[in-house]
Amino acid sequence: MNLVDAMAGMVTEVRPPRNDEMFAYYRALPFANGLPNWEPADAAGHGGPEPWPPQRTPASVEQLRKRAASDIEDESFHPIATFVDGRCVGASATISFEVTVPGGTARMAGVTATGVIATHRRRGYLRQMMQSMFDGALERGEPLAMLSASEGGIYGRFGFSPATYRTRWELARHEAALLPAEPDPGSLELVDAAQARQAWPRVHAHIRAHRIGELSPLPGHWDGLSDDPDGTNGPLRYLIHRDRLGNVDGIANFRLPWSPTADRAGTLVIEALEALNPVAYRSLWGLLIDFDLTKTVVAAGRPRDEPLRWMLTNPRAMRITRQSDNLWARLLDVPRALTCRSYPTPGELRFTIDDDRMCPANNRTWLLRSDGPATTCVPTDERPDLTITLSALSTVYLGGMSASHLAYAGHITPHTDGAIGRLARMFRTDPEPHNSFGF
Repeated sequence: MNLVDAMAGMVTEVRPPRNDEMFAYYRALPFANGLPNWEPADAAGHGGPEPWPPQRTPASVEQLRKRAASDIEDESFHPIATFVDGRCVGASATISFEVTVPGGTARMAGVTATGVIATHRRRGYLRQMMQSMFDGALERGEPLAMLSASEGGIYGRFGFSPATYRTRWELARHEAALLPAEPDPGSLELVDAAQARQAWPRVHAHIRAHRIGELSPLPGHWDGLSDDPDGTNGPLRYLIHRDRLGNVDGIANFRLPWSPTADRAGTLVIEALEALNPVAYRSLWGLLIDFDLTKTVVAAGRPRDEPLRWMLTNPRAMRITRQSDNLWARLLDVPRALTCRSYPTPGELRFTIDDDRMCPANNRTWLLRSDGPATTCVPTDERPDLTITLSALSTVYLGGMSASHLAYAGHITPHTDGAIGRLARMFRTDPEPHNSFGF
């Protein structure tokens, strides 16, 4: 895409960077320069006492060289950049994922690593890159885009809206008693990073098949697990659960960070925990919330509806200390996206979209009909049951948001009696969607 800024007389190009332009591409991104790339608020995905992990240092030339070599070879990585008179002033990318949706999976373009340098902001370059990425995703057959928003007010204007949430919670050890249960026929074992790297992909594959909102991991996702210390945080520790046949059916990563103050001493931070069944889940938590020489357990990036709460004798002991949206969703191809998923309650719904300025083919009235395994979504000239904004349809897509609340806020306008309730029954899922890692 070549554009001319008539006022400034500058030539603007929005296109993928060439191989020899990758260093310039990275330099337009906050992470490569050690600049902030998150919203200045407490992060629900961070287990430490500070709002966010310590600020990164600028990437070295060698680090950028390795990243460039990796990205160039990665067929799932699709970079885009803005060049003004040949200078890279903006950069972004999509990564091709699969995301679990009700009844199956959908191909998804994950928008990541986005930035415009400070001297060139507020000129529409982000919108141009976003449009290019949407067009590219549609050409690849990806009907859905998702991202983790670094700032809550930016991405709504491109049609994105929160689709999953995450929480950080704390538990005082002296309050952490589990309700009685049958004895565990399996066993727990502390293992090293090499064993954890083998166990995680198998556990995650099972979780992803059943958890709505979960993502396919990129190659090498767990390669960074290590037994080496991480500054004063100490090394990650790994706990696995085996069933009675010796098969791994649960795993947790945790650490015991050092604290210079008494109020944070004795904290155990759980960075990841997944289990394939309630027995393994209960056993992993049972050990971690009663670990010797600790007084507080912190778990970050957890679902809003953590089952552990209902295993405690005192449900109030689990206190949510931070909560934030996680993945934001944006439907690029409405009929294709809606037919990728199934619907818990069969039915039909006629709805109108009229506000999608970036993917205008979505703007019309659609008839969604689901009858068990068969789902269709086709244009119709019939009177709609409701009008819904593209962002509202995107936020209910995974089934975790309230259609009634969106209607109350003005994002859905009903035209027939019972339309909001029918939308809610067709789309809502239980448990809520959740994704355990970002991109």
